[in-house]
Amino acid sequence: MRLSSKVLVLNLDYNPITVCSVQRAFLLVYLEKAEIIRENQKTRLRTVNHSYPMPSVIKLKSYVSIPYKGVMLTRDNIFKRDLYTCVYCGSKKDLTLDHVVPKARGGKTSWTNLVTACKRCNASKGDYTPEEAGLSLPYAPFKPSYIMFLKSFAGYDYHDWMPFLNGADYTGLRAG
Repeated sequence: MRLSSKVLVLNLDYNPITVCSVQRAFLLVYLEKAEIIRENQKTRLRTVNHSYPMPSVIKLKSYVSIPYKGVMLTRDNIFKRDLYTCVYCGSKKDLTLDHVVPKARGGKTSWTNLVTACKRCNASKGDYTPEEAGLSLPYAPFKPSYIMFLKSFAGYDYHDWMPFLNGADYTGLRAG
């Protein structure tokens, strides 16, 4: 595990609220604003004179009110939801966004109408629906949950984070 690893941050009530860097998590613990709930058993943070546990999951010591925990509709978040893969052919190169129902035909810019597509598939689809262009969607586009996005950051620490992300689902995502 490197300092570039991520740490799951829990609110006082153990609900996940964000992901931060190891450095930020260590600082919160050091300043006694958070406590380590799970630590990496294989790696420690070392200074010249001391050794500290490397956090994997921390919990804040005071409750933080989070007014909105939704996932914003952005180009990068659509790519993340679709695993940086063209939904039509599976390519991971030259990615762009495609409106399932074309804007020219009244399609909206929304989670349920945008998908990741490579430039080739997007150009061949043009102003047609996927069915009209002879393409098929492997799943219906959907708005992902906040917890699903926290899970997507997990990578290495996924198993450490799992008990705190229960209830999260990947409905609609294909295995990749």
